[in-house]
Amino acid sequence: MIDKLEYFIALAREQHFGRAADECGISQPTLSAAIRQLEDHLGVMLVQRGSRYQGLTPEGQRVLEWARRIVGDTRTMREEMRAARRGLAGHIRIAVIPTALSMVPRMTEPFQKKHPDVTFSVSSRTSLQVLSLLENLEIDAGITYLDNEPLGRVTSVPLYAERYHLITAIGAPLADRQSVTWREVSGLRLCLLTADMQNRRIINQHMTEAGVAPKPTLESNSMIVLFSHIRTGSWASIMPRNVAESFGFSAEIRMIPIVEPEAEHLVGLVATHREPFTPLVSALLHEARRLVEIHAF
Repeated sequence: MIDKLEYFIALAREQHFGRAADECGISQPTLSAAIRQLEDHLGVMLVQRGSRYQGLTPEGQRVLEWARRIVGDTRTMREEMRAARRGLAGHIRIAVIPTALSMVPRMTEPFQKKHPDVTFSVSSRTSLQVLSLLENLEIDAGITYLDNEPLGRVTSVPLYAERYHLITAIGAPLADRQSVTWREVSGLRLCLLTADMQNRRIINQHMTEAGVAPKPTLESNSMIVLFSHIRTGSWASIMPRNVAESFGFSAEIRMIPIVEPEAEHLVGLVATHREPFTPLVSALLHEARRLVEIHAF
């Protein structure tokens, strides 16, 4: 039954029988047969069928919620029994918003020293993707904004507050200022994150509150691309100070606080709320709380 529920979750996620079968490492006929067996076992239709996948039935949507819960609990049980036999070991998948990537080593480095048999994979994702991946059991935890958009049913550990700065080259417009306003920044030649990023939506929000509209001349979903353009001296950007500092800017680059308002937005670790958590996620949450007590991020 568990394997059939896992196939069903994959189908709901991929919305395509072929792609779901590939993800599960089985043939498409095997996946289709498993879904039909699950429907027969439950006595309801789960998938709207035609010449191709057409979505889940209302009953299928409800079963999907149960499937995620059952599969998640089963994985927790297996991991807990493995930890009881061998100690903490395994793999932790974390999805992180781009502006928080620079702080991930502060968590993974001490964690891995304590638990050398644990490995990590870290991917850069939008805030909406972080929550979707959590919901679909594709990651174990995420790092995202906590106070700007709905999070759903998650457990969160606040890590730090983003504070926004104008990042620009010495000699560029406004570079000699001790602080600048959102209105003033809007008139610069800006390179910003793409509109699907919550950081960009936050920037748009504060500029709108200041009565101006953001008009970047370059957009990217990569912080490295933005930094590279700032270094040319032809672009400026708006970034959290901790991100800019992580790249070790030279003396030719200035970080100027943006005021009116002095905006702050909370970033934290999130995991799907479950009792009990898997041993790996429980240990990661504990590490996050310990780091917040020791360091001012």
